[in-house]
Amino acid sequence: MGHLRQETEPREAGLDAKALDRLDQHFAHLVDDGRLPGYLVAVSRHGRVAHLTTYGWRDREARLPVETDTLWRIYSMTKPVTSVAALMLIEEGRLHLDDPVAEFLPAFADPRVYVSGSGPDTETRPAERPILLRHLMTHTAGLTFGFYYCHPVDALYRDAGLESSVQPGSTLAETVDVYAGLPLQFEPGTQWNYSVATNVLGRVIEVVSGEDLDVFLAERVFRPLGMEDAGFHVTDEQAARLAALYGENDEGRITPIAGLPLHGRPRFLSGSGGMVATAHDYHRFMEMLRRRGELDGTRLLRPETVDLMATNHLPGDADRRTFGSPVHQEPGNAGLGFGLGVSVVVDPDITQSPAVQGAFGWSGVATTTFWVDPHRDLTVQFLSQLRPTTSHSVFPDLKRLVHEAVLD
Repeated sequence: MGHLRQETEPREAGLDAKALDRLDQHFAHLVDDGRLPGYLVAVSRHGRVAHLTTYGWRDREARLPVETDTLWRIYSMTKPVTSVAALMLIEEGRLHLDDPVAEFLPAFADPRVYVSGSGPDTETRPAERPILLRHLMTHTAGLTFGFYYCHPVDALYRDAGLESSVQPGSTLAETVDVYAGLPLQFEPGTQWNYSVATNVLGRVIEVVSGEDLDVFLAERVFRPLGMEDAGFHVTDEQAARLAALYGENDEGRITPIAGLPLHGRPRFLSGSGGMVATAHDYHRFMEMLRRRGELDGTRLLRPETVDLMATNHLPGDADRRTFGSPVHQEPGNAGLGFGLGVSVVVDPDITQSPAVQGAFGWSGVATTTFWVDPHRDLTVQFLSQLRPTTSHSVFPDLKRLVHEAVLD
């Protein structure tokens, strides 16, 4: 069990303590107002935790507070971890970014692209190019999510029982084969569409390594980095530390909802969103990225590989708004590109929230987020357990308030 601890004072790390107090007060107000159950926020500079706050409840009904060893469902913050695992295999020469996915998953050998129609009247054509590993890692493969409700292919995912990305009771291998049988929204490499691609990447890792995804990550990422509680399920010993999950009602108030079935090893090992972790666990992962692949003498990746991961891979340095499919052409994507499993700031002058060129990270659907800012030698994580149904300002507010706290 790892507890995250504050290691230095804000001023010594070049941070404004009063601005950080404003940050705490802002989010405490959301808890007190019944709009967040509780949260943990940590700001680290030069590798040392300079601000650490827990507030509110990990289980509001049981009156159990958020603590530094609370376990969180991190959902899509799993994606950068899976991407690091794939990059490790690339460094070993067992994978290459331009490998066709069909070399490892034959079900993707003959992808078809949507042309017109819907449901049983959907018309498709053969894809002009194969889906490559880089397309999975950059979300440009033409895959999608059933919950978008924006494109006829989204509906085909729902018709296949994939609204939540997995058919109930299916394994990762079985689910990925279902993805492969559905049409692509667009020709691979021609648009950005956040999707189930990282689940496919997780299955590639399994095939190439010969190990289940949870085993590979435990042996190659979690244990080497000292991520003691990270995994795809919770043990009986851990269960009391797992935060309850909440959703929003029509008035924006929170209510308990069901989360991932975490008691017992899941049949479906989601490289997209299946992990649980503590703040200490994810701090170790962020610090490895900040240090360009190494932490406490353990090297997972070469520095140039981390640099490649944190470089925008959208063509012509496009951002997610201009290169995104219609569902992603929104103001919040302006100035943000995409690397290999992480968002990357490419134009801070047009981002919706204050940002620094080259900062990279990602978020989870239950109001979790992280970023690494190489320019200011800064890492930030925010952990809560709320799946909002309305537009939420937590992430923009967090970025603004952290930005205001950096003195140099």
